[in-house]
Amino acid sequence: AENHENFLKCLSLQSDTISKVIYTQNNSSYSSVLKSSIQNLVFSTPTNQKPPFIITPFHVSEIQAAIKCSKKSGLQIRVRSGGHDLEGLSSISDVPFIIVDLINFSEISVNAEAKTAWVQSGATVGQLNYRIAEKSQNLLAFPVGTCPGVAVGGHFSGGGYGALLRKY
Repeated sequence: AENHENFLKCLSLQSDTISKVIYTQNNSSYSSVLKSSIQNLVFSTPTNQKPPFIITPFHVSEIQAAIKCSKKSGLQIRVRSGGHDLEGLSSISDVPFIIVDLINFSEISVNAEAKTAWVQSGATVGQLNYRIAEKSQNLLAFPVGTCPGVAVGGHFSGGGYGALLRKY
């Protein structure tokens, strides 16, 4: 409990906006935010340790504050990108932890002429495919997984596979 209080105090000193993006177990939305990307119900059982805090930042400064304060408070960080996590690596831990959910980092910018795209980790591969098709009239593609609900951050860090991956 002391670590949790220290964490909250540290956050309030680090960021003016953190109160708008933090969910505690006392918050009425906590359970729905926690379960929002848990696809395997094994990871949402009562026996699994739940994080005391879930942070859904809008600004990099809020991520920095969460990292700094979790380190000071001895809380591990689990990062999720807002899509789903079949292995539960972003939802469970054997030690006290927080979740930093990057679902609000979902901007996508596609430049079809340059054949480039900038995408934030909270965007899903379905959103990315849609934006690429929209900007290139279906002339360009990106080798993403077959499930459109996987977030780009999870896909880029090793999750998901799709038809174009063998060649690209």
